[in-house]
Formats: sequence, structure tokens, C-alpha cells
Amino acid sequence: MENEKRTPKLRFDGFTDEWEIRKLGDVGTIQTCKRIFKEQTTEEGEIPFYKNGTIGLKADAYISREIFEEFKRLYPYPEIGDILISAVGSIGRTAEYTGEDEYFQDSNVVWLKTDGSISKKYLKAYYQVIEWLIEGSTVKHLYNDNILCSVLKNPKTLMEQERIGLFVEELDKFMSLHQRKVNLLEQSKKFYLQNMFPQKGEKVPKLRFDGFTDPWEHQKLSEISDKVTEKNKDLAVQETFTNSAEFGVISQNDYFDRSISNADNIGGYYVVRDGDFVYNPRISATAPVGPVNRNKLGRNGVMSPLYTVFRVHDIDPVYLEWFFKSSCWHRFMFFNGDFGARSDRFAIKDAVFFEMPIPTPIIEEQRRIGAFLDEYNSLITLQNRKLDALKSMKKFMLQNMFI
Repeated sequence: MENEKRTPKLRFDGFTDEWEIRKLGDVGTIQTCKRIFKEQTTEEGEIPFYKNGTIGLKADAYISREIFEEFKRLYPYPEIGDILISAVGSIGRTAEYTGEDEYFQDSNVVWLKTDGSISKKYLKAYYQVIEWLIEGSTVKHLYNDNILCSVLKNPKTLMEQERIGLFVEELDKFMSLHQRKVNLLEQSKKFYLQNMFPQKGEKVPKLRFDGFTDPWEHQKLSEISDKVTEKNKDLAVQETFTNSAEFGVISQNDYFDRSISNADNIGGYYVVRDGDFVYNPRISATAPVGPVNRNKLGRNGVMSPLYTVFRVHDIDPVYLEWFFKSSCWHRFMFFNGDFGARSDRFAIKDAVFFEMPIPTPIIEEQRRIGAFLDEYNSLITLQNRKLDALKSMKKFMLQNMFI
């Protein structure tokens, strides 16, 4: 430790002293609440009981006020500003105790009772960069001695500690605000997708733009599209695409960092042209019957015959793309298909798939819906980029504000 650097790269003006390097055990002792047994908890109640997996999140258990008041009076309990630490499972995750009536799992949720020589706000920030001494091969555990022996690097003055702690705290709050904004935008997008297309039993959607009153029709997918069966003759196309729920139609080189196909087998692949739609039967949490996406890469590629490729006409492609991002078509799939022999794939015959009814307003309304949802999605993308920029800035600051 004696040869370690004693000052950070980034520092607030006016501070020049070298930092101290010691151990957490030099500034405090480990505290934990009195044990609560399972039979003392309920699924609903007055006093939230937080475990190592729920601190800082939402409690999934509760205790009575009577037990809470008694244990709080007789046994260790955190003070406002103390930083709770998850000591098992989600190692090192922290939450600040802000004074609410709540209780915490013994031994798995601990805190450092400090001697006053270290700022609690600084500790909250420092816990984001600390290298914990973790034990255990299968179930990782942060024992009390591990915490106390972990290295603490801090400015000598409480004033500088507070400046750093407050800066990181404000940055975290700013990021949380942006994250909430993104979450609200995502929720609104989900609302629009549920209400801008007719649901079961509806002839028109709940939400419509002013000026549109014409009834919607239902056309079969086969009436507005053609199944693509063009094979990659003479290996004219070399780039292999895949279709993912998260990224849409994407090059295998970008998705897998390599192509998982080779020149010996892509001759039997379908040619996917710019603007073609692709159905992937692989299911996921966000695509319970598999995703349908449009090739927007601006170039041609090839797809395995495991995918269904189709080319549309007599419908606005952007409108249809957003229809397939809604859940309106899932009921048809569940009713007419199944999960096949593989649990990760949905099985439906092509002939049945193309019988799918597609709700279609007049072309002007289709274009209005597609344009609106495209613009709204662009707003979400912009906010996500801002959030990513903040995360990058925070990472840079944490790497350079501590030694």
C-alpha cells in the first residue's frame, strides 16, 4: 500500500492533500438487525422487510409493527444516512437508509457503523468502486471480516469527502430522472401499441387521429404479401442475416461477431431484399410467438429456410411493421400454432400463417399511424442515447475521482 498513488486524476479546486489508504475496519464496525424468522413474516403488512435481494427495490415480505418497535428498541438498527450492503447473492449492492419504518434481514444485509471520521455520503459513492474481498465458489458471500479488511481510500478532510459524495449523489439522481423518463416513454409506447390497433371484438381502435372515420377492414396476410422463396442461386448473395427480437433484422457478423453460416449451405437460403419482412419462430420473453421484423439495412442478405420471408404490397410497410410490434396478432398465433418439439420455438404452418387477419384502415391513416409511432420511437432512442452518455460520463468520473 505504501507505494500506491495518493491523489486522484480529477479533483475539486482547493484540495491538494494526499489521500489516506486504510481499511474499513479502521473507521467503523459492522452492524446487522436482529434475526427475523420466516413464520414472523407475511406477504402483506405494515412494515416492509427487506432481504439481500430486495434492498433498494421493492419488499416482498412484511413484519408486524409490534415486532418492529420491539426489535428496533432492543437491537442494532441503522441511523439515517447509513449505507446498507447486500452481503450475499447480489454482493455489494447498496441502499441508503433514509428514516422510513422498515426492517432488514440479519447477516445478509449489514451496514458500517462509522466513528465519524468518514463521510457517509462519501462511503455511498466509494462503495460503487470498492474492491470487496469476496469468499465462496458457488454462493458468494461478503463476511463481516471481509468488509472490515476491504481497502478504503479517501481524502483526509471531511469537506472533500462530502464534495465527492454530493457530486456522485447528484449525478445518480440526474440519471434516475432520465431513466424514469425513458420508462414512462416506454410505457406510453406500449399504451399506443395496445390502443392504436383494434383489439379482439373491436372494429376500430380506441385511439384514432382526428379526421379519420372510415371503418377498418381485415385482410389476410396472403392478400397483402407474397411469400419469398427465391433461393441464393450461384451464391450471388454472401451476407447472412438473422432476425432477433431485440435488434430486428441484423447481419450475423454484427449479431454473433461472426457468421455462423458458410458458403456450403447458404445456397439453399432465401434471399431477403431491402424492405422484406421476416418471421423468426424463436420465442423469448419479449416475443412469445417469435418476432416479425422488416429488413431496414438498405441491402440484400440471405436467411435460413427456418425463417418465413414475405414481401408486402397494397399496405404501408411502416404501418405493418408496427402492427407486428404490437401483441394484436399473438392471439391468432396461439390459437393456430403450438410450441412444437423445441421449447424455444413456435410452430405454425406457412399456409396457416398467411391466413392471419391484418386490420387495415385506409392508406392515409396507415401512414399517419406508422409515422407517429416511428417519431415516438425516435424520441425514446434519443432519450436512451442521453442516458447512455450519462452512464459513460459517470463511469469516467468514478474511474478518475478515486485512487
